[in-house]
Amino acid sequence: MVLGFEHTAIVALVVSTFKIASAFTPNAFIQQRKRVSSLLYVAVDPDVVTKEEYKDICGVNFDSQSLDERLQRTSFLYPKHVEVIEDFAPMVDRMVDEILLETGEKSWQPQDYLPDLSQDDWLEQATEFREMSAQVSDELLVVLIGDMVTEEALPTYQTLLNTFEGCDDPIGTTESPWARWSRGWTSEENRHGDLLHKYLYLGGRCDMRSIEVTIQHLITSGFNPGAQKDPYRGFVYTSFQERATKVSHGNVGKIARLEGDTNLHKICAKIAGDEARHEKAYQSFVTEILERDADGLLAVFGDMMRGQIVMPAELMTDGKDEHLYENFSTVAQRLNVYTAIDYAEIIQHLVKQWDLENIEGLSSEGEKERDYLCRLPTRYKKLAERSMNKKRKITEDVVPSKSFNWIHGREV
Repeated sequence: MVLGFEHTAIVALVVSTFKIASAFTPNAFIQQRKRVSSLLYVAVDPDVVTKEEYKDICGVNFDSQSLDERLQRTSFLYPKHVEVIEDFAPMVDRMVDEILLETGEKSWQPQDYLPDLSQDDWLEQATEFREMSAQVSDELLVVLIGDMVTEEALPTYQTLLNTFEGCDDPIGTTESPWARWSRGWTSEENRHGDLLHKYLYLGGRCDMRSIEVTIQHLITSGFNPGAQKDPYRGFVYTSFQERATKVSHGNVGKIARLEGDTNLHKICAKIAGDEARHEKAYQSFVTEILERDADGLLAVFGDMMRGQIVMPAELMTDGKDEHLYENFSTVAQRLNVYTAIDYAEIIQHLVKQWDLENIEGLSSEGEKERDYLCRLPTRYKKLAERSMNKKRKITEDVVPSKSFNWIHGREV
């Protein structure tokens, strides 16, 4: 898609096309086709266009470096936003080294928190692990499964990152700071679903096939948080979502410890720690944007808050329960793992983290958005408390139970 070109640019493009067409004449047709991929050789008239110019315009040179450079010169829907994020790319480069952990032997891996089945005492390890996990309630188990399914849809989230203009990885091995961040973040996040999946499998209380069907459905269904390819929207969303995920995993771990499973507590604490580091990075990206384009960021943030932050697993289904996400979310709220209050507190945290109250030099529109956002946490908290009190009253009167195929149809 070409955006922002004036009529003169279009005319120049047409003229250039005619020049290119007249610059090349067939030297000779190959008389006999030795193979399907035989080429038609052409002569280049250097008075009209050089070979290098031809390669630049027509894309003849497809070596890895040239292709990468050409892809980075494409037109953008948000050119100003791309310019802003490119301006602090060196900081992102540092984040890759300072925020992300080392890979390989020095990094933590799921196996560090699981029984080692290659050891002579593997049976004792597995038995002890399973006995401890048996203390976890079905309610908490359902929430843990929902969190694990969300983590396992990681391919969708990396796809999302690559839609943010200026932050993509066009050839898969691009060495730009943003591409390195995307791959590094994904490699760390990949451990979360892997570890939780193995925990549930070893516990022996779940219908793993039903869970795996849910994961496949979720990845197939995709996910649209409304980022619209805009890096500003994307980083506001990830700033919010990483914190929400940290809250959820942290609370599951706390309840697991109270119920007697210290293994699950350690697992959730480790995952929550990763989310906290990632949250810090994404919120730092937004801070950098605010320093360069506060009006633009506030317009995006305000617009997103007038809607609602989409949870990444809202399209989950096991192929049988049409209201699976709603039912899972209800259990999570009942256990206070993640509630409307948490949603409001995350907004409050972001407003404070980005020091919106003290931003100066705003336009009149920017000031309106800033004032709206600063008042929002209090308003949301009141609505959340009212909503939760209403639900609590309904629950006291009638406690609706739902069966989950994830745990062999048991009700919670």
